[in-house]
Amino acid sequence: MKLTKAWTLLALGLAGAVFGTAAIAQKKYDPGADDKEIKIGQIGPYSGPASAYGTIGKTIGAYFDKVNAEGGINGRKLKYLPLDDGYNPAKTVEMARKLVEEEEVLLVFNPLGTATNTAIRKYMNEKKVPQLFTATGATKFGDPKNFPYTMGWQPPYAAEARIYAQHLLETQPGAKVAVLYQNDDFGKDYVQGFEEGLGDKAKAMIVSKVTYEVTDPTIDSQMLSLKASGATAFLDITTPKFAAMAIKKAAEIGWKPIHYLTNVSVSVSSVMTPAGLQNGVGLLTAAYVKDPTDPQWQQDAGMKDWLAFMAKYNAGASVTDNSNVYGYSAAQTMVQVLKQCGDNLTHDNVMKQAANLDLTLPMLLPGVNVKTGPDDFYPIEREQLAKFDGKTWVLFGKVYGR
Repeated sequence: MKLTKAWTLLALGLAGAVFGTAAIAQKKYDPGADDKEIKIGQIGPYSGPASAYGTIGKTIGAYFDKVNAEGGINGRKLKYLPLDDGYNPAKTVEMARKLVEEEEVLLVFNPLGTATNTAIRKYMNEKKVPQLFTATGATKFGDPKNFPYTMGWQPPYAAEARIYAQHLLETQPGAKVAVLYQNDDFGKDYVQGFEEGLGDKAKAMIVSKVTYEVTDPTIDSQMLSLKASGATAFLDITTPKFAAMAIKKAAEIGWKPIHYLTNVSVSVSSVMTPAGLQNGVGLLTAAYVKDPTDPQWQQDAGMKDWLAFMAKYNAGASVTDNSNVYGYSAAQTMVQVLKQCGDNLTHDNVMKQAANLDLTLPMLLPGVNVKTGPDDFYPIEREQLAKFDGKTWVLFGKVYGR
């Protein structure tokens, strides 16, 4: 009897062990994922005043096509659902609800814009659906304590602005600065970072601050006002359409300050060319991706792979627009997160894996990487200064950041 009982207990123990292993290995899904598919939503300005950025979402889709053609991720294909909000926060809310409640996506990836992402952040966190790798560098999107389902991707705007302030203090400490900025959180984040970078010299150095609205037909009056301030340096916090206007107008009115341009508006095809390439000579920016117009990358393996991808999967898009490098690199980051998720495709695990990255991507500049942690929701925090020479952005100096 004792022997029989012992064998019974052993059998039950083995069964429990097998069951426990099966439970551990069991696949876990939230809405938007199953054995065959992962649904990824995206919201971008495919129309409206920031439509130049629409190419980012299209490039992301092209990269996901490449991933699917190569077998998908862990046996699952990516179903990509990009929606147009026209850079209108009210529309962004509508699109987010559609993606979460009707389409039941696993996550919303790389939604673009500061005001637009702000409009949906509370909703996404209440629904506990990842608002992942937002296409904005606003500092507020790296707050895991209060918004654990929202994470940025690109360098924080305030940190970038501090780089410009540091460079100005090192090279032109007596400069008088004029600032043009978009009248929303995007613009205000840069201004705050720039003022912090200048420190106690900010009040004396900044002689003019002027705003514009995304609905403004021109910024001619703002540019005339900034020139009249007598400023010798210009911080240009604009999105592509207005960046091109500012560069062109500065040339027309003969204003030649030290000109810092935000890195969200440095595309050679969508900004510098419409502005007049000759008008952009000498402009300064901070970069973190390899510019496809920079000849130093011609023999670079990462650039060659990107060009091959563009030719095969994204042939209609410009190879001189670094927004397409951005979309490609952001998509690679997203794919890595999903690979790390394995068969646990839940909202919480997506965020857990997004907060556990240490990547060197092929189209990021040397010295720039993607690194996150449970308390670090700023994936990219390094940049290098560059100057426009009439054809491309020429890198110089050290890599800033941490």
